[in-house]
Amino acid sequence: MSATELRAIVSLASLYAFRMLGLFMLLPVLSLYAAEYDYSTPVLVGLALGIYGLGQAALQVPLGMLSDRIGRKPVIISGLLLFIAGGVVAAGADTIFGVIVGRLLQGTGAIASTLTALLADLTREQHRTKAMASIGVSIGVSFAVAMVVGPVMASWFGVSGLFLSTSVLAGLGIIITVFLVPNPDAQRLDADSQSLSGLLGRCLKDSNLMRLNLGIFSLHAILMAIFIAVPGILEEQGLHRDAHWQVYLPMMLVAFIAMVPFIIIAETKNKMREVFLLGIATIALALVAATFWGQLFTPLLIIITLFFVAFNLMEASLPLLVSKTVYAGGKGTAMGVYSTFQFFGAFCGGAIGGGLFGRWGASAVFAGAAILAGAWLIAAWGMSVPLKSESIVLRWQFGDWDVADMRREVLALPGALDITVLEGERIAYLQVGSDFDLANLPEGLQLGS
Repeated sequence: MSATELRAIVSLASLYAFRMLGLFMLLPVLSLYAAEYDYSTPVLVGLALGIYGLGQAALQVPLGMLSDRIGRKPVIISGLLLFIAGGVVAAGADTIFGVIVGRLLQGTGAIASTLTALLADLTREQHRTKAMASIGVSIGVSFAVAMVVGPVMASWFGVSGLFLSTSVLAGLGIIITVFLVPNPDAQRLDADSQSLSGLLGRCLKDSNLMRLNLGIFSLHAILMAIFIAVPGILEEQGLHRDAHWQVYLPMMLVAFIAMVPFIIIAETKNKMREVFLLGIATIALALVAATFWGQLFTPLLIIITLFFVAFNLMEASLPLLVSKTVYAGGKGTAMGVYSTFQFFGAFCGGAIGGGLFGRWGASAVFAGAAILAGAWLIAAWGMSVPLKSESIVLRWQFGDWDVADMRREVLALPGALDITVLEGERIAYLQVGSDFDLANLPEGLQLGS
């Protein structure tokens, strides 16, 4: 890995972490402080919590496509400016409607797919999985930190101060983008850095990819929903809101430590499907238990800790499974669709969870989330284990190469699994198994970067 690639990974991981920290810090506190706003109801609080996901889901792919035309950094900086503006609007709000508008404005800064594309521009194919893993770790760490820092900062500065701090974090993100993130020599017109419309239909028709998309939708819908209920229960049981971090800190530590053995087993023992289904089942069972015993302090702590063990396991496993499952050259498209499902899930979880809480209380929120987790488990049961493979980039120089013949010839080689050809760019993405030999490639095909 070159120094430029390492710098790109570290700086973009930091940018992800600052941005997600700003979003996550509000999760454990917004429902607690909502009564301070005029016209606040559980439904509107849930909407305020999740509506940023609607903006993200709607604009993720369009802004990614815009970045193909005007460049990655202008879109990223513009998105962060929108995030700053949304934080300022929400900080100055006196009504819950003002908070909703601010959160929606924050959501319109939908730059996740553009950040992924920039990461692809700045890293070679053979290092891209490590790069994405680093991004995943940074998001996981930011979530854990937010669960602790959010309640503390809210007790010091109030929710308005918390919203302003999200704007400050976005401002730091702009500084990182301008001064630390390398400038790509050129944007790669390839399927792993862009969400190419020609590959979208194939992504939506792939049953295994759609199972994973349903998974990330369900996971983030459940997360948003339970944070409408859990903070209030903790306070009702006598834990002052200023002390909630004392619960979340050990929960996060236990969850991170406990998930590691499962990831190791999944990877080294080839038990990914079994571990994945176990994680979903744990979430479902924890939510069923919360439906009956979630109003009691000690049982709730045990239940939510189990939930976070499984949540962290799923959050780490899902993008890894997408990268292993996707067809050759389809990462950009698949991750764009995946991100859209993730953020739309956050919106639905907040909106529907708020409605359930307002009508029937916390038990209804847990029950609704348990039903969704059960549906997810049923859908995931038919998943197949992706073959161990890697993706290589091929280029060719011949002007009269017959693409159909080349595709047939390459796929006939031992170990060749799938191929996607971008004819206009003279690039082919080949998915291969461990038994593939580059020496068998047809004359004229060269290993690209």
